[in-house]
Amino acid sequence: MRHLYSLRLIEAVARAGSMRRAAEDANITASALNRRIRRFEAEFGAELFERLPGGVRLNPAGELLLQHYRATQSDLARVQGQVADLSGERRGHVSLACSQALLPYFLPEQIAAYRADHPGVTFSVKVRDRAEAEAELASYASDLALVFEPIYLVDFEVIETVPQPVHAIMAADHPLAAKVELRLRDCLDGPHVAPAARYGVRHLLDFAARRGARRVAPIVETESFELIRHYVLHERAVGFQIPIGLRDTRDGTLVFRPIAERDVPVGNLFLGQMRGRALPVASARFARRLAAALKALPEPPAG
Repeated sequence: MRHLYSLRLIEAVARAGSMRRAAEDANITASALNRRIRRFEAEFGAELFERLPGGVRLNPAGELLLQHYRATQSDLARVQGQVADLSGERRGHVSLACSQALLPYFLPEQIAAYRADHPGVTFSVKVRDRAEAEAELASYASDLALVFEPIYLVDFEVIETVPQPVHAIMAADHPLAAKVELRLRDCLDGPHVAPAARYGVRHLLDFAARRGARRVAPIVETESFELIRHYVLHERAVGFQIPIGLRDTRDGTLVFRPIAERDVPVGNLFLGQMRGRALPVASARFARRLAAALKALPEPPAG
């Protein structure tokens, strides 16, 4: 345990890319931080950083050590959770990286239900795109990821998968709202608002458009699904989202319709963790709750 503070400082330097910035964050002098890391390197038997003109970065030995430290911290949190269970204290912390679509409805309901049974458990929820969510797992920055159409699935252990067809969002009085079947070409022929290219919904749209010799050319491209939902009420435009992030508006001003699957393939929402990692008790329990809730999701609404 005596090296944990030094390892925390090494992680801080790696994150900041600078001894000076890391020292400021840790409220110590840069010279004291540098001496401490030099002593650790001497005892460890290898240098951990490349010293660059503009700062520092981990070398391969440093990357291996930091990965070991993060794994050790994860194991320690798991044991602490088990010890808390022995004493009857349901405590712990759950860190989750997720797609934006989970924020309005699904996750708040699941977290609140979990905390009703385990009020000592705290949460951190980080909005990440599909590549970032996978990186969060690999770096132990998050225990769980809930992401639409992940890219790599390297070291991603899938806990549950649920299909999510892409839906078009529009004002209730939009001409397409009355169509029995909504085709992608109908949506792309008029003004449309789309997520940025790094999001899974946009990936499926671009793939489907190219297959039909079309192009997604949004009048507004954004990283905010909330902006998409609101913007379509201001201009006769069509937006795109997956149904887990949609619910009927009380005033009936917004509607959503599934796009024909022959045009846009159904995507998948994945719940996962880093492969082979033993999760802390609270995170493992919450993962089981999420998996059960995903299985119980109703059929995607027709709008």
